[in-house]
Amino acid sequence: MPTPHWDPQQYLRFAEERTRPLHELLARVPELPFQPVVLDLGCGPGNSTAVVREHWPQATITGVDNSAEMLQTARTTGEPTAQYVLADAAAYDPAPARPDLIVSNALIQWLPGHLKLLPRWARALRPGGVLAFQAPGNFDAPSHTLLRELISGPRWSARLDLDPKRAGVHDPAEYLEVLLAEGCAADVWETTYYTVLTGPDPVLDWTKGTALRPVLSKLTDPGDQAAFLAEYGALLREAYPAGPHGTVFPFRRLFAVAARHA
Repeated sequence: MPTPHWDPQQYLRFAEERTRPLHELLARVPELPFQPVVLDLGCGPGNSTAVVREHWPQATITGVDNSAEMLQTARTTGEPTAQYVLADAAAYDPAPARPDLIVSNALIQWLPGHLKLLPRWARALRPGGVLAFQAPGNFDAPSHTLLRELISGPRWSARLDLDPKRAGVHDPAEYLEVLLAEGCAADVWETTYYTVLTGPDPVLDWTKGTALRPVLSKLTDPGDQAAFLAEYGALLREAYPAGPHGTVFPFRRLFAVAARHA
């Protein structure tokens, strides 16, 4: 499947909501050296890299992402003091950097077979180093099930030619088992955020920054894009009706922190 075209500004429309889980993830990271070496895998527009900088001001940080558009934003307004590498996180070898921390914010769900990547990332850490990641776990929520049904339906399946099951995560216990098998001290948990979104079609706007990117990358004709968004938006309005205070959007997140034994 071709790499989706990412829109940094659309993604950052909900920057605070997207970044909150990262703050909570990094709060559980054990003590690191004063000047740690940090890799931010799937750094996107640098909002995650900026959070890493807040936690470790003296760190040497390298952000890795496969989107040139995202990295351009990261270098200018995201976290300009970090270094950045244009690369696919699934193929990138973190071992030469000898990192004290590998952090991944909402990346692994895009990487098929990512359970096999985690041991390689853990082994790349220095003794005492930490692997910390969080990812959405809401792939059974209406926002995703309706999208999969629409992609697979007769109107759009041939035009899109997308794998509706491409993105996803595993049960938390599977991550725990993989990390423990690597000899790490591991902590895995999940949280569901009940976010109140405002404005017309707020859930549609949310998905435009993430889950809809492969679809919008395929539908290059403006008329096709508008037709798909209208159909998907109507389904979302029914699944997530607006209330007196806005639209409540439940969002499950999966977290893991694994420390390599010194």
